[in-house]
Amino acid sequence: MHDFLAPTAIFFCLVAAAVGALLISERLHDRHRGDDTINVIRLAANIFVVTTSLVLGLMLNSAKNTFEAVDHNVHVFATDLVLLDRSLRSYGPEATDVRKQLAGYVRQAVAGTWPAQGKPMLDDRAAEHLLEGVRTALLAIRPSDPVRFELWRDAQANLQNVVKGRWVLIEQSEGTIPTAMLVVVVAWLVLIFGSFGYRAPRNVIVVTTFVVAAFLLSAAVYLMLDMGQPFSGPIQISPEPLLRAEEQLRW
Repeated sequence: MHDFLAPTAIFFCLVAAAVGALLISERLHDRHRGDDTINVIRLAANIFVVTTSLVLGLMLNSAKNTFEAVDHNVHVFATDLVLLDRSLRSYGPEATDVRKQLAGYVRQAVAGTWPAQGKPMLDDRAAEHLLEGVRTALLAIRPSDPVRFELWRDAQANLQNVVKGRWVLIEQSEGTIPTAMLVVVVAWLVLIFGSFGYRAPRNVIVVTTFVVAAFLLSAAVYLMLDMGQPFSGPIQISPEPLLRAEEQLRW
């Protein structure tokens, strides 16, 4: 539920700014409600309208790039798992135990990253322990001829890629939008909504417009924040590449 705190706070801040300016403007002295005053307020707000649009665009682009990069790395990670399994399968019966441990690791990785309930755990100690078991079992193999030695070396290289890919995904699982930037953008939006509410007509249509606009903006911010955390929320990376890899490991 804490993922909704920032968008919810943004929504109430924007509505409070617009409705508060709407109510306060009626109580101000006439010299504070003249057309010249309104023009200056709107002019100052317009400066931040352009700036806010640019920054929101940059935030969206950053979240989109992060999401696409993680999605690509998940496919690469699944491919490395399949290639490792192929090398082990080609090696022969001596690598059967390694393949079983690798399959167990993939099942644990999928269950931890896309759990039925709770938060995803990419840095899962149980999965890390299973992957270390794969490495230990692979090192215990002693190739008996040059062909098996080449297959064993390929498996070692593929395992290194799997370990590297796992840590890359762990590092990319955190949010990419700085909190300070989000706070500044929200401050600009509050100023903009306050200028909208200043001396606006006091009727249901105006207030409803403020509420709907605040809701849509906070929803957009929520989706950007969610895309920056690609393994949780309504917009998340699909587990299908790893599920296909797990299916391949069962053969």
